[in-house]
Amino acid sequence: MSGIVAYGAYVPLGRLPRRSIQNVTGEPAAPGEKAVAGYDEDSLSMAVEAGWDCLAPLGQVSPGVVYFATTTPPYLEKQGAATLAGALDLPGAVRTADITGSLRCGSNALLAALDAVQGGVETALVAVGDCRLGAPQGAWEQVSGDGAAAFMLGGQNVLAEYLGGVSLAEDILSQWRTANDQFVRTWEERFFISKGYNRLVKKAVSSLLGRHALQPADVHRLVLYGPNPRYQMALARQLGFELDQVQDSLFATAGMAGCAGPLLMLVGALEEARPGQLILLVTFGEGCDALLFRVTEAIERFRPRRGLRGHLASRREINYHTYLKWRQIIPQEPPRRPDPGRPSAPGMWRGGKQKLAFYGSRCQECGTPQFPPQRVCVHCQAVDKMVPYRFLDRPASIVTYTVDYLTFSQDPPAVFAVLDFEGGGRMICELTDCDPQKLSIGMQVEMTFRSYYRADGIVNYYWKARPRRQEVQQNGRQGD
Repeated sequence: MSGIVAYGAYVPLGRLPRRSIQNVTGEPAAPGEKAVAGYDEDSLSMAVEAGWDCLAPLGQVSPGVVYFATTTPPYLEKQGAATLAGALDLPGAVRTADITGSLRCGSNALLAALDAVQGGVETALVAVGDCRLGAPQGAWEQVSGDGAAAFMLGGQNVLAEYLGGVSLAEDILSQWRTANDQFVRTWEERFFISKGYNRLVKKAVSSLLGRHALQPADVHRLVLYGPNPRYQMALARQLGFELDQVQDSLFATAGMAGCAGPLLMLVGALEEARPGQLILLVTFGEGCDALLFRVTEAIERFRPRRGLRGHLASRREINYHTYLKWRQIIPQEPPRRPDPGRPSAPGMWRGGKQKLAFYGSRCQECGTPQFPPQRVCVHCQAVDKMVPYRFLDRPASIVTYTVDYLTFSQDPPAVFAVLDFEGGGRMICELTDCDPQKLSIGMQVEMTFRSYYRADGIVNYYWKARPRRQEVQQNGRQGD
């Protein structure tokens, strides 16, 4: 048996109510809100968050394969999966690959990981993140949201067994972006919905259900990608599904998160699933992937660190002007200080464990954790007695902080704090996803992987702290 052995999600804290767009542009607004990645987030940093959400309940793991899927990679020529593996502190002996170029790349990555598991790899990690941009006053500006999902695939302790799939490929122009396009482009919907989406999805779903001698009523949850809920629901009816079988598209709460959207919906389906139920995942983009899973008894024992519900439960409302600044759609006055220099490649390589996996050191003589890593213990002055010590999952609290109105920030003011980690260790770092008016000494914070700054085309990732977000409810699955 092979299939999903763990899952996780990430939805950014920022939420833009669609009425905020209407208030400025005058365009009629759809109901609900969309999730907006912070100015210091991108598809890769969100994939790291989702990966950590997935892996944290498993403890120490060493997947043989790591795939990063996105249509919005931070680099066109530099692998994101290697950065993902480094930030998740995975062993270097791992096969990594980026899968991109299609809204179907998330399911493409899942299928490739399942193939790897069935070919003998013990476990494979897939993290999917997307941060697509619609042009101002356009439909995709309202529809698109940001987010990420992650899955560990394997053959032991399977939560959802993979029963099989059908993949179709067809070159049809529906949505696209060239390397020089800032915004998503799309053909007239009547064409690609009728000639592509509806036809290909019907063909794939009918073939898969027929192969397993199933009827739509046998499927508990249909996780169906749709350009928007109207087309999703209309197609579900045409396929013979009842509307209460269709998984929430997240349109009202997070928006349509590109290639990560159907995978986030799959996380939502798994959070509510019961043993024995069938889940049908269907994606679309230059073809269609339909994947069938059967939920096992192990689903009752797994809880992600925060999951989809935990991330949706905490939010910070932003306005349209802030959204335009964060996405760099409107210019800002440049900083009155020199631009940051590009980070040193040798320095980034030498400090890789500290920079990506957030390691400090701990003195073997007196046991004092220290950050950044030291040769000489600050407590007992022992020399070269240090061992690596990871701070990522250690609870931390604010010792003191300062609100800086002079430092340039896309979300001013900048906030810097001194943190104390439970069990020892102190560091100075920047805070993000916070309201300076609500900070306090002793406030509990957690670390988050962010795009610290960009210089000369280099993205300098590092860790910041944020106030703790909503934890997953421990009272069981929805409906318990």
